[in-house]
Formats: sequence, C-alpha cells, structure tokens
Amino acid sequence: MRAVPLGPTPPTREQVVAVARDGAPVEVTPEAMKAVTEARAHVAALASSPRPTYGVSTGFGALAVKYIPAERRAQLQRSLVRSHAAGAGPEVEREVVRALALLRLRTLTTGHTGVRPETVRAMAGLLNAGIVPVVHEYGSLGCSGDLAPLSAVALALTGEGEVRDADGVLRAAADALADAGLTPVGLGEKEGLALINGTDGMLGMLVLALADLRLLLDTADLTAAMSVEGLLGTDRAFAADLQALRAQSGQAVSAERMTRFLAASEIVASHRGPDCTRVQDAYSLRCAPQVHGAARDTMAHAETVADRELAAVVDNPVVLADGRVESNGNFHGAPLAYVLDFLAVAVADVASMAERRTDRQLDVARSQGLPPFLADDPGVDSGQMIAHYTQASIVAELKRLAVPASVDSIPTSAMQEDHVSMGWSAARKLRRAVDGLATVLGVELLTAARALDLRAPLTPAPATAAALTALRSHVPGPGPDRHLAPEITAATDLVRHGTALRAAERAWGEQT
Repeated sequence: MRAVPLGPTPPTREQVVAVARDGAPVEVTPEAMKAVTEARAHVAALASSPRPTYGVSTGFGALAVKYIPAERRAQLQRSLVRSHAAGAGPEVEREVVRALALLRLRTLTTGHTGVRPETVRAMAGLLNAGIVPVVHEYGSLGCSGDLAPLSAVALALTGEGEVRDADGVLRAAADALADAGLTPVGLGEKEGLALINGTDGMLGMLVLALADLRLLLDTADLTAAMSVEGLLGTDRAFAADLQALRAQSGQAVSAERMTRFLAASEIVASHRGPDCTRVQDAYSLRCAPQVHGAARDTMAHAETVADRELAAVVDNPVVLADGRVESNGNFHGAPLAYVLDFLAVAVADVASMAERRTDRQLDVARSQGLPPFLADDPGVDSGQMIAHYTQASIVAELKRLAVPASVDSIPTSAMQEDHVSMGWSAARKLRRAVDGLATVLGVELLTAARALDLRAPLTPAPATAAALTALRSHVPGPGPDRHLAPEITAATDLVRHGTALRAAERAWGEQT
C-alpha cells in the first residue's frame, strides 16, 4: 500500500481514510523534517532565555503565569501528558484513534509546533507499526483541543499507558513499542503541549463520517427510487426542467439519480396512461430529491470546512517563521462542531423520510394494492411490521442525536477556558447517527424489494432490479414469516458496503 506523504501539502480526506481504516503507512517528507528542525531551533533559543514564554518555560492554562526553571521542564511536559490523559468510558474505535494520531502528526510536520525531529519520527513509527493507544470516550470539551484523547496518544509515545497492537491485543505501551523496535520519547520543552493541543479527534471523525455519508446519500436515492416503484409513484416530479426552477445543486443531483434508477421501469410505465386517477405522490416520494439534495449541500459545506482544517495548523502557542512563539485561539473547535451538528440534523431528516416511505408500503390503506405489512398470509403472518418498528425506533434516536452539542458550553480550568465548543461530543453523536442511517436505509431496501417482488409480473427498472438481485443473493423473497433480524443485518451490510448501490449503478451504465 502506498505511503501517505506528510509535508507541505496537506493530506486529502481520502488519504486520511486510507490511514485510519485501511492501515496505509505514512512518510514524513524531507521538506517537513527541515521545517521541523528549523522551528525547534527557535524553541531552543527561547528555552535558554530568562524571559518566560508560554508553553516553553511556563505552566499551562490557568497556571500559565508560573515560570518553570530549566531543570524542571522535562518533568513539566511529563506531568502535562500524564495528568491530561484523564479520559473515561469505553474505548474509542481504532479508526478514530489512527485518524487523530495522523492529523496531529500532520500538524507537527508543518514546522509551527516546535517539536524535535525524533518526536515526529516516533509518531510516524507508532502509526506505521499499527499500534493504537487506548483512547476513552469522554475527556474532550472541544476547546484547547481534544486534550484527553490526544494525551492518551502522547502518553503511549512516552512508553506509558495501554495500547492495542497491530493484532488488536491490549498491551502495555512500553512492551508494544519495544516489540516494534520503537524507543519511547523523552519530551522536551513545549513538546507535551504540541502533542495534545489540537482538534484532530473531531476533524478525524468528521472526515470518516463524510466518507460514509457520501455512500449513504447515494444509497438513499436508490432506496427512495425503489419505494417510488413499490408504491406506484411517478418519476415525472424528478424531471430536470422542474428541478432547474429551484437551482439547488444537491437537489438536481438526487433528482437525476432517481430518474436514472427508475428509467425503463415497467412498474412506473404501467400507470402513466390517462386512466391513472392519482394526481400527485405523497411528499416522502415526491420531495425526496429536495431532502436528499439539502443533505448533499450540507455535506458539501462540511467538506469545505474539513478541507480547510486539513490544511490548518492547530496548536497553542505556535512557532512563526520569524521565530516568534505566539498564543492564539485556533484550538477552539467551533468550525468543526457546527458542521458536525449540522450533518446530524441532515442525517435525521433523510432517515425520517425513508421511514415514512417504509410505513406507507406497509399500510394497506396507502400502499396501492400491496398486502398488509407485505405479509404472505396477513393475520397469520406479520410480514415487515416489526422491521418498521425497529426502523422507527432508530429514527427516534436519530432525532435525539440531532440536538446540537455546539450550543452548549461548560466553563473549566478555573474560568480560563470559559467557553468550549463540545465538538468532540458532536462528532461522537454523528458517528452513531451515521450508523443508524445505514440501518434505516437497510430496512427500506428490504421493504421496497419485497414490494417490487409483489408487483410481478410487472418488472422494475434495470437499475432497481439489479439492487433487488443483489439483496436476493443474501435474503430470500416474499414468503411466510422468517427470523427477520439476520435479514435486516444482511440488508444493512449491503448498504454500508455499497453492494446494492454499485449493482444498480452498473445496471444503469449498461442501459445507457
């Protein structure tokens, strides 16, 4: 696997995902090491000066006014990392820890943090050895960076704390480093602060969520199209000239995709004639491009923020090119917290609309001739009734997760940190929301597929038929009640991995 270079050019979102999820190695470029060496020289000069410099020869936070003599500064850095590695709760996922370690390393390589070259090499070695420090769920307020999570990583670099090795085995950090041929780092002036003062956890989770959401929003267009067919809806509302009247870019994309998914559908064509008495479809069908498109546009804005942050330097204080070391507020997580919350709102709404389409297909009064709950023998069989309950319970949870974290703040550090972003919390709940949306779409896929089967002998569009075939290789078609939980899991896996989506997109490509 090709190494991701860390140098003057910031990593792309795709490269972050490759390191976090796929285990891609990293490589610090010579240009980056030169910048690191030059910045360290500035810090060394300030460390030998009698004039106090924050982060170099003083305490931190509310203790920033206290001067620390040279002989105690190594202890200062050790104490900072040990005391700040104060997380609690369950372990954070491996991919999140790798993402935050990568992004902290990226900032270190900019030459604006003042760390030593050996510290940069140690962080790269940790990533390349597949060693993942144990980071806990709680501990970050999203201001002064993700302090507790990043401190857990810094602690492992010094040979303390616990880690998961490349095989996922829980081990003492010192033992895992030794087996990987890595030497624990003895922190010098400012290094402890540089290792922990960043928004890397929330940025990493944003990048991972964006990768998942792109796939899920594409899939939502597919499952919505299948539901339109299953409910004998029309594709006329998705016409390009109608979408152009509003000129919302995401809406146009979703409408075009739904049109292509429904192209050449016998089911849709069967009720296009003058004898059709239906005037217009329900909003959950007709307005799907508007809702999915708004989510796409929200995601595009979040991608812009993420890309800016990937190119940013987040540390306090920072080392400037002229040798100054200046305090700043770039560690505040508001830019990330806002978009993390915004995405959770969009996720909840897309899921809510999918649930309404599912419910409509199960209701004999609104399903246009489908059996109650799509059951084989209604009364004896319950069909998809409780699958919808499960979907509805997740949607209810997603609405709770859509309540923004970024409007909250809780003062800390003796009122020095009197306004915090809660961005880490926003990121954690977005991860749960994205996971929930995958299941919601999995249930819609399961339901719409059964509805399409029940429309035989009319056949669905080639694209939706391909998605149906992909599902049927894992889940059988209509029949007497079966154990539904494994079928929901199978359908959700097809959504998460993009299997049904790719099958549908291949089919429309062959058709055109």
